Amino acid sequence: MESFLEILKIVLPAALVLYGMFIAIRTMVNKGLISKQLDIKAKAIEITLPARMQAFERMTLFLERISPENLLVRLNRNGMSAGELHHTVVQEIRNEFNHNVAQQVYLDKELWSMILTAKEDLLTRINATFQEMNVDATSIDYAKKLLSEYSSSEINSIELALTSLKEELGKYYRLP
Repeated sequence: MESFLEILKIVLPAALVLYGMFIAIRTMVNKGLISKQLDIKAKAIEITLPARMQAFERMTLFLERISPENLLVRLNRNGMSAGELHHTVVQEIRNEFNHNVAQQVYLDKELWSMILTAKEDLLTRINATFQEMNVDATSIDYAKKLLSEYSSSEINSIELALTSLKEELGKYYRLP
């Protein structure tokens, strides 16, 4: 029995020291892992931050470029018929969208949905306005009617999408 107590006197402190070392080493390893994870996240943010910022910029530019005020001024030429302007405007919106569609990867799902809604709403209004035009209408007549109907509508989906873009950008980058 005495030999058992002597062995216990030696083994118990050694076991406690080993357990203490185990906890200390585990804590150091966990801190190292957490530090590495933070470094990886920081590098990922460093890489994706410029791409996300560019996505916000490009989608803002897209929404501004497809607004009827800007589209019609940019695309309307003297001597165009309403049909030619309509075709040109629809084509321009689709081209602008196709050029920027990859930006959805960097945007929130709801924000991307608002941008899609703004584009589709605009195309619907453009097509509806064109359907109301006479066959021999000029591009000026069509532009005036489209601008009039667009500005008189209660809901401006492009403005809503732009506001949401700015709010989302403010969340991530603390803009005023």
